[in-house]
Amino acid sequence: MEVCERLTAWAREGTRGPRAEGQGAHGRPVRVYAKAASPRVLDAELLHVTLCFLGNRPAEEMDVLAAELSTCNGCGGELSLGAPLWLPERNPRALAVELHDERGRLASLQAEVVAALQRASGWQPNGSAHTGAKAVADKRRFHPHVTVARLRRGEAPEQRALPPTPSASFSPRELVLYRSWLSPEGASYEAVAAHPVGWGRYAK
Repeated sequence: MEVCERLTAWAREGTRGPRAEGQGAHGRPVRVYAKAASPRVLDAELLHVTLCFLGNRPAEEMDVLAAELSTCNGCGGELSLGAPLWLPERNPRALAVELHDERGRLASLQAEVVAALQRASGWQPNGSAHTGAKAVADKRRFHPHVTVARLRRGEAPEQRALPPTPSASFSPRELVLYRSWLSPEGASYEAVAAHPVGWGRYAK
């Protein structure tokens, strides 16, 4: 939770509204810093690493999905915070921080989760109708990150410069199936099921 709180504090500082050009206390020009379009910074308890986004699914699938995900053990390793990212790059709607997965173990867990979801419901990555090798070809490369702020509809950052992210690392311990609820104020998340993954078993 400490890492989440540090990320939230960084996002609030880095996306603070710009100050107008003018004279400072000692007659020096005031520089515009990290000019952005009033993003909504997420609360620390909402921060998470998305392995798969399922989109709209039938409510009756929840129990099946939860049971299948309980078979995903993953393997352990430490993740560290990387550079800030505006996503998507051309027309940003969110501010995120990339994660360094040096041993590729989070990517392995993500692939395991994708396979479990396909077994449980026939879901395909990115809404693809294909299966097997064609579905693998259709899948985008997994890019682990944490979303820390979202832009309001129709807004875009005027400048993309941001301060360096905190130097921090953490080891995920739990795999959670979330259900999201959308509202004009933003999304809220309900944890449907959770179970520990085997990060500690492989740590050296």
